[in-house]
Amino acid sequence: MPRNKNTPDSDNFGAMPEPKKILISRTDAIGDVCLTLPVCQALEAAFPNSELTYLCRSYTRAVVACFEPIDQVLLLEELQQLDDQARNKVLGQYDVVLHLFSNQIVAKWCKQARIPLRIGTAHRFVHLFTCNSRPRFSRKRSALHESQLNFKLLAPLGIIKVPTLQELRINLPFRVPVLPPALADQDWSRAVLLHPKSNGSGVEYPLERFIALANVLLAKGYQVYFTGTEAEGQLFRAQLAQYPQIKDVSGQWDLSTFIGVISKAKALVACSTGPYHIAGLGGIRAVGLFASRKPIHPGRWAALGKGATALVFDPNCQLCAEGRACTCVAEISIDHIADAIEA
Repeated sequence: MPRNKNTPDSDNFGAMPEPKKILISRTDAIGDVCLTLPVCQALEAAFPNSELTYLCRSYTRAVVACFEPIDQVLLLEELQQLDDQARNKVLGQYDVVLHLFSNQIVAKWCKQARIPLRIGTAHRFVHLFTCNSRPRFSRKRSALHESQLNFKLLAPLGIIKVPTLQELRINLPFRVPVLPPALADQDWSRAVLLHPKSNGSGVEYPLERFIALANVLLAKGYQVYFTGTEAEGQLFRAQLAQYPQIKDVSGQWDLSTFIGVISKAKALVACSTGPYHIAGLGGIRAVGLFASRKPIHPGRWAALGKGATALVFDPNCQLCAEGRACTCVAEISIDHIADAIEA
């Protein structure tokens, strides 16, 4: 793509040479970032000579570092520390920015840096002033999976086909971190990771049900680990004290280590949250516990990966169909979850 700093704000770019540098921006949560891997893979296939940089928050960096197609990671926090001139110099080297997540500040920075092609959904008001290519589609009303919806933003680059979910679930280029020797030498083949909290990203399965599931799994000969951040561990640690066979590892691992452990475990069980999506990309049995309510249903947010599955109690739940708050996820049977782990 020509490095023309005077590229007009127009959706008509015509035939474009292969861009030299592409910036992919998604500055939200781990699970959302995980579901952008197929788009990164598609860009690498379409533009094999291009350099792909991923703009994310520092706490998702360890996930993006596992994306084989990505050449560089750029942190939001680093850009925030720069003055306008320095930030323009960093961002001005890119030929294309792909706003997979609408971040008002990032969108303004990219226009200020005069990135020639700035792509963002037409349904975000800020993109009217900051993006010069605005594909029109609705995430909220679409029947597509989140990973498929990301492909809608590739149309200005000539990538029109939206893959099927089956196509997206195979051959995911996810490079797992190397574990420290003490963990790498451990046998994780019978380990099941239970991740009960979600930081508000999903309707949570009750803690007492997770504990009951843990006891069923222990009786089957599995090693059971409760995972989470230190803050999350404080919410369930006291309840686990009376179950010495359950291993509480909350707050003990950084994200890179956690990714490595997940990839070696037998299975992980969680609601729609980051570790569930990491487990899917890592190739293990990822069991997601969902409500059937739109837009938080598994049709939109199920994890990718051959070993991923999503469970709901009732796909025809009336409260969920009406979009009302519902706790039907608590009714998913423990035996059903255990069967999904062993499937």
